Amino acid sequence: MSKIVAQLFVSVDGVVEAPEQWHFPYYDEQMATAVSGQLDKADILLLGRRTYEVFAASWPARGSEVPFADRINSMPKLVASTTLTSLDWHNSTLIRGEVPVELASLKAEPGQHITVSGSLTLVRSLMRHDLLDELELLVHPIVLGAGDRLFEDDGERKPLQLVRSTTFPTGVLHLTYRPT
Repeated sequence: MSKIVAQLFVSVDGVVEAPEQWHFPYYDEQMATAVSGQLDKADILLLGRRTYEVFAASWPARGSEVPFADRINSMPKLVASTTLTSLDWHNSTLIRGEVPVELASLKAEPGQHITVSGSLTLVRSLMRHDLLDELELLVHPIVLGAGDRLFEDDGERKPLQLVRSTTFPTGVLHLTYRPT
């Protein structure tokens, strides 16, 4: 049985939008290890449409000298989208049909982790459908004041249990939660 694990960069005020614009000053060796560790445990990379489009536009052009490039480019990728009709990035498959049903079926199969990178709308859907097994947050010591937040104001209550926490020298908190 597989687990679905989401890993997100988040600001103290809950913003997850466009981390490429604010998270790099906090990126260090410990964060690289955390990101690498999540990828190493995964059989599949699960992405929403927007994250897929950003990744597919940049990762295929990155060579072995770029950390994670070989792993991300070679691993199987599933893309949840209601608007895409084709995918060009190597090893990418579009989830057709009902995404929650497809993912529940996939979780029942033997395997390691299915890791989600970014993909806010997808993560929210996974939580709503009780399909997310772990939520791994890299909380950055910055208040952005605006942007898409991980949790919506009108979302439902979801109790979580903290199972791991680490503080990096940069002030980033690496937190792992599981639904209770």
